[in-house]
Amino acid sequence: MIMAQAQGLGKRYIKAFLKGFFVAVPVTVTFLDRVACVARVEGASMQPSLNPGGRQASDVVLLNHWSIRNYDVQRGDIVSLVSPRNPEQKIIKRVIALEGDIIKTIGYKKKYVKVPHGHIWVEGDHHGHSFDSNAFGPVSLGLLHARATHILWPPQRWQKLQPMLPPERKPLHREQE
Repeated sequence: MIMAQAQGLGKRYIKAFLKGFFVAVPVTVTFLDRVACVARVEGASMQPSLNPGGRQASDVVLLNHWSIRNYDVQRGDIVSLVSPRNPEQKIIKRVIALEGDIIKTIGYKKKYVKVPHGHIWVEGDHHGHSFDSNAFGPVSLGLLHARATHILWPPQRWQKLQPMLPPERKPLHREQE
């Protein structure tokens, strides 16, 4: 009798667990795909803004997918995007120029570029150590993945990331917004 009750109780717990599991997994996947997720930043391309300690500690950032759902980015935002050269890889860079802006490049095949409609110009903060628009040109807004909004790890670096455009990288001409 006690054994039968225990089996019945065990089956109810398993059913409850499976129901919760089959609800939680799609909700979690949808949240991570559409709203936000966390990612570890690797490499030196965004130093000193991200990973200022080099290889000793990688920053972990909050990536907000929801905030870019309408491709609403501004100059100075740090964004995650699909690499134009390797679609399996995500890169993190700073938005330097928006569509219609004319930017003076750093080692690109043209000295000046007008960013085409539906594109942005992105660069790493650590010039010379960054694979960015100076290597592959303007980036389609369709490659945007998320906006980095906060540094979450290490704890001593916890902070909100504010849009910041280095003064020497301001576009030469900005179209009216």
